[in-house]
Amino acid sequence: MRTIRIAAAAAHFGRDLDFDLARIAKLIDDARSSGAALLVLPDAALGGYLADLRHPDPEALPPALKPDDPLILHVARLAAEMVVCVGYCEDGGDERYNAAVCVSGDGVLGRHRKVHLPAGETTAYAPGDRFDAFDTPAGRVGMLIDYDKTFPESARSLSLDGAQILACLSAWPTSITNRAPRMHQDRQAKLFDLYDMARAAENQVCLASSNQTGSMGGMRFLGQAKVVGPGGDVLARTWSKAGVAVAELDVAAEIDTARRVLRHLDERRPPAYRGHT
Repeated sequence: MRTIRIAAAAAHFGRDLDFDLARIAKLIDDARSSGAALLVLPDAALGGYLADLRHPDPEALPPALKPDDPLILHVARLAAEMVVCVGYCEDGGDERYNAAVCVSGDGVLGRHRKVHLPAGETTAYAPGDRFDAFDTPAGRVGMLIDYDKTFPESARSLSLDGAQILACLSAWPTSITNRAPRMHQDRQAKLFDLYDMARAAENQVCLASSNQTGSMGGMRFLGQAKVVGPGGDVLARTWSKAGVAVAELDVAAEIDTARRVLRHLDERRPPAYRGHT
């Protein structure tokens, strides 16, 4: 048996990279104090998210960082013995990508470019084109960014690639078109939780979901960071407040228990599904 602690953060990040890096350092320290082996930080933790999702101002986009930017390497040094996933805007030369990188003190362990871009984000970013899991000291991990987790195929692809833990990095706002008077009543708040639990349960894997808090431009972010077990049960959460959700579990044992009778990945019938290739 190998029990580890998994942490998911809810926090606010903006355009001030020095501020963002200081907040990341504090969250890593907090997670380390709790004994976490894996910390999932929000999407766009380095540089903040878009200020307007419907009509992004091309002059006010997040700072674009090269994949080997010193800031990313600094986060790796801060991570040291931990595994840390963090989101940023990637400078891909002719294109920008909403991206995430997973690091430890040994360097970069894995990367992901957001594949599914909601309306509006397509004017700021190019889409990624793949989902790949990768090995880390905390287990085999696959990353999803924001809207990626709306699509079951995203998490399923990572699970078929052996991911034991899905790291879902988000800058997920309340509903833009129909905002509720209270956050817990908001349609997007309900969907955010639903997707987290469904993606874990349908693939029988663990899931760590981070999110931004506070506001950026006209958007208000949900928070609701959480750790979900392979049965779809929420093991720890922050609700709408900033903080770190931490859960202790034996990932392999929990997955084995969830798959003891019903093994979803093995019992699929791909030829029966439309869109199967």
